[in-house]
Amino acid sequence: MEEKQETLVVVEVPEGYHAGQRLDVYLTDYLPNASRAKVQRGIKAGDVSVNGTVQTKVSTPVAANDRIEFVLHRPPPIEAKPEAIPLDIVFEDDALLVVNKPAGLVVHPAHKNRTGTLVNALLHHVGGGTLSFEDEEEGDDDEVGLSTATAAPRFDGDVTVRPGIVHRLDKGTSGLLVVAKTDAAHAALARQFMDRTTRRRYLAIVWGMPPESGTVETYIGRDVRDRRKMAVVPEDRGKHAVTHFETVEAMRHTALVQFRLETGRTHQIRVHARHLGHPILGDETYDGTAIRSGLDSGKRRQFFRNLFEVMPRQALHAATLGFTHPTTGEALDFAAPLPDDMQHVLDRLRAVEGA
Repeated sequence: MEEKQETLVVVEVPEGYHAGQRLDVYLTDYLPNASRAKVQRGIKAGDVSVNGTVQTKVSTPVAANDRIEFVLHRPPPIEAKPEAIPLDIVFEDDALLVVNKPAGLVVHPAHKNRTGTLVNALLHHVGGGTLSFEDEEEGDDDEVGLSTATAAPRFDGDVTVRPGIVHRLDKGTSGLLVVAKTDAAHAALARQFMDRTTRRRYLAIVWGMPPESGTVETYIGRDVRDRRKMAVVPEDRGKHAVTHFETVEAMRHTALVQFRLETGRTHQIRVHARHLGHPILGDETYDGTAIRSGLDSGKRRQFFRNLFEVMPRQALHAATLGFTHPTTGEALDFAAPLPDDMQHVLDRLRAVEGA
């Protein structure tokens, strides 16, 4: 478990203060990056003192001239170190790389995955050094070997570092990613993603038999019931999301579907597939691990349990990626075949439940 750092925050309540807010409310307003729940946990844990006395009651009223001391426990500064992790490099030159990411590999270091990520592997591949943003230091892409244009944490308390990362794939999604080596390349590639001129197609195995083709256009935001998930939400609570789809191969109770992204929202394909009523096979987060079509018998449940042991993730693969090279202006297009686990599942479905 990572050892957290302690920071003492001292709050002097102004002499003219008369609001009488609760201690937890006052501190939450004072610390904009701390949730009220986190503040309450800190108070109850004895991390807060008022006028020199430890105060564990969250509802204690705050008075003028109070001196409040709050010990903040923060994770250590995020850094990315080179690690010798095998990579499948599809293309590389002085400006960028195209990587075929395996399922199970997290893209960049963050709170729960500080090591063993694609970024750690990339730093080792390009011969770069450790990248850290401690004490407001900034990275240098000449030393790192990857773009540092947007590598730094985005806000106080953010524990991600993303050198070279122009776009992401979920941990359980396999397939193609473009990575920038220079800041100029990063800016040009990011602009293409923003302008929707990149060419991205995904292959997924979904439950049921979706229409031959269509478009899903919704707004996507955080699921109010579970903030770790995304969901289709009203316009005022989400971001516009457009996904085009085409059924490539229909079996009796599952189908191989091609998805084309027009926008790039978090979990977009997975959310839109569920919204269609055809969750992605094996997607535990978005209802893809229960029998959704066909007979729900013990024998059939065991059949799919066996498939999920081989493929313990969503059956989603970034199969093609195209963009304009930021330096040469050349149109580049790449393709990656289905990985072994997803191909095995598709073969078994064809053999046992084929049309």
